Amino acid sequence: MRPDTARMLRDIAAEIHYTRALIGREAFAPRVMAAMAAVPRHLFVPEGDQDLAYANGPLPIGWGQTISQPYIVALMTDLLACGPDDRVLEIGTGSGYQAAVLSGLVAQVYSLEIIPQLAKAAAERLARLGYLNVSVRQGDGHQGWPEQAPFDGILVTAAARAIPPALVDQLSPGARLVIPVGQPYAHQDLLLLEKGPDGSLALTEVLGVAFVPLTGGGPVPATGAPEPAPGA
Repeated sequence: MRPDTARMLRDIAAEIHYTRALIGREAFAPRVMAAMAAVPRHLFVPEGDQDLAYANGPLPIGWGQTISQPYIVALMTDLLACGPDDRVLEIGTGSGYQAAVLSGLVAQVYSLEIIPQLAKAAAERLARLGYLNVSVRQGDGHQGWPEQAPFDGILVTAAARAIPPALVDQLSPGARLVIPVGQPYAHQDLLLLEKGPDGSLALTEVLGVAFVPLTGGGPVPATGAPEPAPGA
């Protein structure tokens, strides 16, 4: 294991300890931590930031988007509680890092990214690095991926103003949706929504978070001039 990977895992464990009263757990599942250890995070950030890749903080990846801090990636993955035979949907591919982590835990990952340049770069990066059970498509995450639904879990890596109804509809009975909800660049809550076998819904607030907004659901806001995508 790379020394910086080992340090990242220690930082995640330390933050679990600090937030255990909020997240309701003393540790994340060993298979989640193993998946975190297996992904070369430095290959999913811009070349100029690779020395910061394993620090426990978010990093910009271009086009106004970020790669989430390792603790948040691990937390959301653990909350999803996915199994090896599951098919999961990710909303907000970004550089492909979260999809790569999920790739080692489930049978198939479907990932949607609204920014065409990021979707193309992430698809190429994931294929080049051997994450062959990840399918990336450019599209509006509010609508989900109905052709591949239902899903055994859905994970959203950008903050929605409200939970998109299409995502709830595309959850299998017994599945989970993990999503940050709140106003852009203001207070947001990480939510866990569980769909019961009978279709009933249970919602749990986990902790406060800060994510870039989930765009789409209408005209896509301008994000300024294109910026380079991360090198791999």
